[in-house]
Amino acid sequence: MKNETVLVIGSTGLVGIHLIPLLKNKGYNVHAVNRLYSVYPFATNDLIAFEKQQILAADIIINLAGANISAKRWTKNRKQLIVDSRVNTTQMIHEIVMNHDEKRLKAYISASAVGYYGSNPIEKVFVETDSPAFDFLGETCYKWEESANLFSKIGIRTVKIRTGVVLSSRGGALPKMVVPVKFGFGSAIGSGRQFVPWIHIDDLCNIYIMAIEHANINGAYNAVAPQYSTNKEFMSLIAKVLKKPFWRLNIPSLLMKAIFGEMSVVLLAGNRVSSEKIRKAGYNFLFPDLFVAFNDLLKN
Repeated sequence: MKNETVLVIGSTGLVGIHLIPLLKNKGYNVHAVNRLYSVYPFATNDLIAFEKQQILAADIIINLAGANISAKRWTKNRKQLIVDSRVNTTQMIHEIVMNHDEKRLKAYISASAVGYYGSNPIEKVFVETDSPAFDFLGETCYKWEESANLFSKIGIRTVKIRTGVVLSSRGGALPKMVVPVKFGFGSAIGSGRQFVPWIHIDDLCNIYIMAIEHANINGAYNAVAPQYSTNKEFMSLIAKVLKKPFWRLNIPSLLMKAIFGEMSVVLLAGNRVSSEKIRKAGYNFLFPDLFVAFNDLLKN
C-alpha cells in the first residue's frame, strides 16, 4: 500500500539520498532522520520524544545507520564506534517497538554487508546460509544482524540486505577509485586477483523497494550484481570507459597497509558472493554487467 509510512534512518548516507526520492515518487509517506541521537548521552528529552514518535508512526523501518567503515583508520575506538553505531541503534528501536502495546510496524529492513563472509579463497562462492567470518567485519555484521533479528523474534518481518561495493557517481567508493585513473595512474591494487562484489545504486534501491512491497522477502539477501569481477578487471574497465591508460604495475599491498592500516583489508581482500537468492525471489538486475554499469555512471 503506497500510503504506508516508511521511516528511513541514515537518510543522508549514500543509499538514503538515492532511495528516499524513489520512495516518495512511488507514493510512500517518507519520514527521514540522519541518525538516532537518543543513543548518545547528550540527547535531550524533546529529541528522544520526537524520535520515539517517528518510530511508532512507521509502518516500515529501513535502517541504514552506521559509522562509515572506510572513513578513518581502524583504531580501537573507531572499531567500537562502527559496531555500536549499528547495534545500539537497532536495539534502541527494538526496545521502543517492544514496549509499545499496539505494534504498528509491519517490516524492519536493515542494511548489512558482504563483509559478513570475510575475506576468503577465490574458489568459494558465498550464499546467505554460510557462517560469518571471525575477522572484524564478519563479527561486526554478525552482531548487526543479530540485533536486527530481535524484530523477527517478536513476529515482525525482518530483512537484512548484505550489500557489496555500491557504485554511484554521487559518493561512495567509485569517485575515489576514479581519481588516479583520471590522472593517468590507473592500476590494480595488491594482487588484483581479489574479487570485488559490487552493485549499481539503482539496483540496490530497487532491492530495498522490493523488500518493502513483497511480503515473501524475509531474512538475509545478498545485494550484489550477478557478475564476478576482480579488482584488476574493475580498475581496467574504469580506465577503458574513461579512455585512460591502465598500467600493468600494481599498487603494492605493503603501501596500502602503510596508508590504511588494518582497514586496508577492504581494498586488498575480497570474495565472490552469490545473488541467486534475490534473483530467485523475482528481482531482475538493471545493471548485471560491470562495463554497462560504468558506462551509465562515468560517462555523465
